[in-house]
Amino acid sequence: MSVETASPSISRPRHLSARAIGAALLLALAAFAILGPWLIEADPARQNLSASLAPIGGEYLLGADHYGRSLLARLAHGARLSFGMAFLTMITAALPGILFGLVAAWRGGWIERMFELLANIVLALPGLMLVLLLLAFAPGNFGPLYLGLALTLWVEFYRVTRATTATILKQPHIEAAKLLGFGPGYILRNHVGPVIAPLIATLAAFAMATAIVAISTLSAISVGLQPPTPELGSMIVELLPYYAEAPVHVLLPAVLIFLLVLALQLVAQRETR
Repeated sequence: MSVETASPSISRPRHLSARAIGAALLLALAAFAILGPWLIEADPARQNLSASLAPIGGEYLLGADHYGRSLLARLAHGARLSFGMAFLTMITAALPGILFGLVAAWRGGWIERMFELLANIVLALPGLMLVLLLLAFAPGNFGPLYLGLALTLWVEFYRVTRATTATILKQPHIEAAKLLGFGPGYILRNHVGPVIAPLIATLAAFAMATAIVAISTLSAISVGLQPPTPELGSMIVELLPYYAEAPVHVLLPAVLIFLLVLALQLVAQRETR
């Protein structure tokens, strides 16, 4: 009599991971930030005082602010501004950080000591203090704000890249590759790159989240981007005096900031088994 054995592969229900949920949310928010300003025809700066604090629904889908400006249009432009500035800040911080880390780990010696000194000098200043020092020369402008944030964020990319690369370069198979005549380009591309890429991706997501919070915070305390620029942090401060009359209007930009940061944090989360 033949006995049928159960298959060792038992189907288990698959649950969406946190990173998958974060990626889907981030994709939706990115689509809103990139496509929203073109799909929503309303001008975010156009005022209609007769529609001041208009409620949600009706002519204004998400209501209007105290100047009668469409909140949906302002949120779309604010999301694009925050997302774009955060992405540009992350790229500007990541490129020199990764490059300096690779050079320091490969060459060592006085080059590594020089980069370490530079990183320690940046870390000696509080992050927002460096941003405020640059903003003092041109308050409310995009350039100093973006440059100051990039200067505070590159150190993390540098230190993670240098430490990880230095560990990889000490492994026996790397020494063997050097003895066989393989150059730095081949070793970095085939042995170092695949190892540090997931770490860099995680750092990039955290850097963008940090930049979004910093941009909103600085604008909220009137040292970042200034009204009438549709920036999420300044929108909260503008609407705060009308919280009793239109509490949802004040919460909308805060919720959008929360969702942007949450999506990036979920994407940056590493899976554990």
